[in-house]
Amino acid sequence: MQEQIFHLQFAMDTFYFLMCGVLVMWMAAGFSMLEAGMVRSKNTTEILTKNVALYSIACIMYLICGYQLMYQGGFFLSGIAELDVDATLADFASREDGFTGDSIYAGASDFFFQVVFVATAMSIVSGAVAERMKLWAFLVFAVVLTGVIYPMQGAWTWGEQAVFGLFELGELGFSDFAGSGIVHMAGASAALAGVLLLGPRYGKYTKDGKTHAITGANMPLAALGTLILWMGWFGFNGGSVLKLGDMANANAVAIVFLNTNAAAAAGAIGALILSVVLFRKADLTMILNGALAGLVAITAEPSTPTPLQATLFGAIAGCIVVGAIIGLDKLKIDDPVGAISVHGVVGFFGLLLVPLTNSDSSFTGQLIGAATIFIWVFGTSLVVWTVLKKVMGIRVSEQAEYEGVDRLECGIEAYPEFVSSAK
Repeated sequence: MQEQIFHLQFAMDTFYFLMCGVLVMWMAAGFSMLEAGMVRSKNTTEILTKNVALYSIACIMYLICGYQLMYQGGFFLSGIAELDVDATLADFASREDGFTGDSIYAGASDFFFQVVFVATAMSIVSGAVAERMKLWAFLVFAVVLTGVIYPMQGAWTWGEQAVFGLFELGELGFSDFAGSGIVHMAGASAALAGVLLLGPRYGKYTKDGKTHAITGANMPLAALGTLILWMGWFGFNGGSVLKLGDMANANAVAIVFLNTNAAAAAGAIGALILSVVLFRKADLTMILNGALAGLVAITAEPSTPTPLQATLFGAIAGCIVVGAIIGLDKLKIDDPVGAISVHGVVGFFGLLLVPLTNSDSSFTGQLIGAATIFIWVFGTSLVVWTVLKKVMGIRVSEQAEYEGVDRLECGIEAYPEFVSSAK
């Protein structure tokens, strides 16, 4: 009887883990729709091409070498060994509190859950460099980020390996439950390096220092993308509990879902209120980014705050992202979708929130961890972007940017019956 219970619990936990991975994979659709809505119509096909291609590249590169680098466990050539049921049952039976072992996730289910996180990090880059980067330069960078750059910093954080053999972040008090820093700030750091080398879109900033708003082509798509991301985030954070098949973990999953949703809602309202105060308008783009900011902020630790704390954290994040977007514009850092503000600035903020509710972490550890992630990802990304710029160029021509990269890079316009690509 006990063995049958173990089998059932194993199946339930594994199924939950996989379905959370599916939810995170669905976030690829969210990023695609959000970015397609936030760029101009003449650049829609290319942004969709980038999102589908980057997801595919991430899956292949993480399978070939990324998972091995991050967790010292690869199976691209050797395959996955058949589960030793007797040994697994004996392992679980020896534990005082039953099914708590992470060992049940070693292999295919863990890889699938991890690989969709890698794709999420690369998706952040896609929106920030939109409308002026060459497609093939972007895809080559995706190979390096998903195969080497992301897995290396992942090895120092979730992989619990020493940073260049010098120190372990976990021993310093670093904690990042589902990836505010490891996924989101890392993606934003890579994006920032690319944006600095690319420069702003033509016409974004005038010679007298003013900012010219370049509005997206499709706000319904942007709103749909945000809501898809909101939905997928329950898998992102909820799946990071890793288990469901006992009372304690089922309750932990419920708390994570509750706090994740509360932070997102508060982030949207915080951004709404601040945008009305600053602009006298209910700016939809700020509201959407506010919701995403709330989600990013709570991702570092959604299991220990109270619902009230999660709501406050989300509201503050929603306000921070509005200020960050305005601030980057003043610095002439052109980010069409606000990805660097949402995932980078707020990702760092999320890391700093962790010690407020999680006594196992420390501010010093969080700061050192954040610095490690940023320095590694930004530095290596800057080198890769620079090499690509020298070898193949990373920016399309001014004429191509004016006509739209859809025609140049893809040969297909997203809305051929409604809009001329030159507009």
